[in-house]
Amino acid sequence: MGAVPTDSRKTQAQESDRVLETIAHNAGTAPGGRPVHQWNPPFLGEIDVRIATDGTWYYLGTPIRRERLVRLFSSILRREDDGRFCLVTPVEKFAITVEDAPYQAVEMTVEGAGPDQIISFRTNVDEQVTVDRQHGLRFAKGESPGEIRPYVLVRDRLEALIGRPVFYDLVDLGVTYGSADSERFGVWSSGRFFAMARAADLEL
Repeated sequence: MGAVPTDSRKTQAQESDRVLETIAHNAGTAPGGRPVHQWNPPFLGEIDVRIATDGTWYYLGTPIRRERLVRLFSSILRREDDGRFCLVTPVEKFAITVEDAPYQAVEMTVEGAGPDQIISFRTNVDEQVTVDRQHGLRFAKGESPGEIRPYVLVRDRLEALIGRPVFYDLVDLGVTYGSADSERFGVWSSGRFFAMARAADLEL
């Protein structure tokens, strides 16, 4: 198979750029904020946008360096019932690739102590999330034995992976809770206890 002519590649790139610019325009002009779950536009296929495990957004294999654009796209991200991640505007919907979680929790703040403790996170797109009944913590098993992958629910089935340095700080807040035969190790926030693991499985 012969090489794709330079003019053809340039035309494809220009067309892809127009798609991205159109999405940004339609999202930015949406009235009354961006209530993506109220929009039901036609699905127009998949575009080459990928969110890597570390939270970096890529377009056509190249990192998107414009922070404003990343924040805009993150505000119109929706997870469908079938698990797909889509960028949604009032007039179109495109599927994108998300390697793990679409966001990263990069900073943690703590107020109070014990059951009254309140834990909040800042994401890589500068959203603030307070851990509570609506925004819980989830601790999944990693690929390595004993590895824990921690997540916080940002909104509407969209999670942030808690970065390792932040997770270490979270673990430092951990306490044991429960009866002797069902004791768990975890953290308190907003009056709720979020268990990371069985205390008996940890070297505390």
